[in-house]
Formats: sequence, structure tokens, C-alpha cells
Amino acid sequence: MAIPLVFLNSGSGFGDIMILLHNTDYWLFGLTFMVVFYSNTFFVKWLLLNKRYVAYGFAAFFLLFGVFCIRPFDRLLHISEHENIGRPVIAHQPDNEKHPPGKPPGQSPGRSSYRDRPLSRSPFKQPLDITSFFIFFTLLAFSAATKIIRKWLITEQRASRAEADKATAELSFLKAQINPHFLFNTMNNIYTLVLTRDDHAADSVLRLSKIMRYITEDIAGNFAPLQREIDCITSYIELQRLRTGNLTIVDFEVDGDIDQKQIAPLLLMTFIENIFKYGVSKHEASTISIKLNISEESLLFYCKNKIFSSNSKYEGTGIGIKNTRRRLEHLYNGRYLLDISDNNQEYIVQLTLQN
Repeated sequence: MAIPLVFLNSGSGFGDIMILLHNTDYWLFGLTFMVVFYSNTFFVKWLLLNKRYVAYGFAAFFLLFGVFCIRPFDRLLHISEHENIGRPVIAHQPDNEKHPPGKPPGQSPGRSSYRDRPLSRSPFKQPLDITSFFIFFTLLAFSAATKIIRKWLITEQRASRAEADKATAELSFLKAQINPHFLFNTMNNIYTLVLTRDDHAADSVLRLSKIMRYITEDIAGNFAPLQREIDCITSYIELQRLRTGNLTIVDFEVDGDIDQKQIAPLLLMTFIENIFKYGVSKHEASTISIKLNISEESLLFYCKNKIFSSNSKYEGTGIGIKNTRRRLEHLYNGRYLLDISDNNQEYIVQLTLQN
């Protein structure tokens, strides 16, 4: 609604503004382009974004034809010419300085002003209202861009929520993925310790409760304190030692400052679980190496174990590893390096996470 005031009232006074505001053509101008803007916003939403391009083209042409018939800016120019809006008042001049008859000030011979060129009832008999067309296409582009950008932002927000929901679902899946047999075997081992009145029975129950509490309660978000993750891994290893006995040697080392560090919860448990699932034997001795090196810039996880022939179907590319890769892409996109090597004798995992 302020466009006519900018175009026609440069340097004019308050009286000219009031004349313009009381003229129906001024309000027709504003109403016309308001209809163009909001109608096009509607058409973009229901036609253009739904790939109904032909229907949108007809709708836009209908709006353009309406502007062509109404000629809103041309009407404003007639107001300006008729009411002398925006023109300075010319002081009285001596007779010898007056312009000759037929040559009004500021008008060249052969040219007619808008005041002398009345609006015809037929828009086809008038010159094109170029300014109205320019305003029309500007509003058309602006309203379309506004709607498309808003649609894009909503889509991005939905995609972000979907990614967050997906990460949460994957974390829940990973919680459930920790082998149920681990729980049953651990309970059986603890039961045996209780029957034999072993001193480790109470400690085993405590470690199992810590793992279950961490898995079920403490890791609702995308990240957890690194200390809690290491405690969970330590408890898991100690409980597995009840099952493997003296045939398996586990070398677990943590080097570096873990205070104030965080990690995606259960991110390393897939590799730890695979180690004890496929890297131990009831009949042969084995050595498992698990190392964590923490620095200010990164976290390096390394594990190595022997692959026994009876466990040749190793989950190197199974669901657990694929799930872990997806979580890494989501939570550490561009900030991780995962290298898994399998030569049918040893299985080695090296994972680097950048802080």
C-alpha cells in the first residue's frame, strides 16, 4: 500500500497524501496487488508444489489478465496528473516569461500528459501498463519464493526430526541387540558362583545391575559421559571372564584424560560383543586386545582378536556393524574414521572419533 506514496509523493506535502488516500483508485491499486500476492501464495502451495504446472500457469495468467484489465498503476498516474500530486507550485511569472500558448511547462510538443489522455473503458485501446506488469511479476516471484522457502524449511525440520527419531530407534535397537544369551549365561554363571559360595558372586550381581541400569535408564540422549561408557565396557568384560575362564586373556587398556569427554552410548559395544561372541573358544587359548586412547583432539578405539574356525561366520558386515556405521554417519558425520580388517585369522577394528 505504500508503493504509490513512494512513486508519486516524493517531496509532496501532507495534503497530497490525504488526496491520494481518499481516492478509490489508490485502494484499488493496493487491493489488486494484495489479491495477486495472496492468490499466488495459494496457487504455489496447492498447484506448483504439487507439480500441477499447467493449472498454475493458467492461474498466473488469470491474475496477469486481471492486472492488464484493471491497470492499477496507470490509474494512479491519472490521479497524480489530475490533482497535481507531487508537483511544485509555480509562482506567478511576468507576462514576458510566460510560456507560449499550447506549450505547458515541462511538456514537449507532440506529447500528451495522462491528464489529457483519459482512461478508455477497453484496456486493449490503451498502452501497456508496464509498471503494473513489473510490480505484478515482482510480487509473483516474491510470494512464490516465500512459500517455497517456507516449504523447504518445514521439510528440513521434518527431516531433522526424522533423523533424530531414527537415531533414537537405532539406539533402542542397539540396546535390544546386546545378545540376550549374555544375560542368561551371566545369570547362570552367577547362580553357580552363589551355589559354590564364591566371593565374586556379589560383585558379579552388582556389575550386571550397572550394565542393565546404563542400558535401560542412563542413555536416553545421543551422547553419554565417556566414563559411564568405559564403566559399562569394564563390567561387560569382567562378566564375560566368568564364562571364558582362564583360556582367554583380555588386555583392556584406557589411556588419556576421560573427564568431561562424551561419546555416543553403546557405540563400542557392538565391537566388544563381537569379540566375545566370535573371538573365544572353549578348547583353545586366545588373547583379546582392547585399547582406548583419549586425547584433546580425538578418541582412538582399537581391538584385535583371533578368529576361530568354528566362528568363521563373523559379523564383520552384519546388522550390528551396519547399524553402528549409520549412527556414526548421523552423530559424527565427517569426524570419524572406521577401519575394519579381516584376514580370516585376526579381526582388527580401528575407530577414530574427532572431538
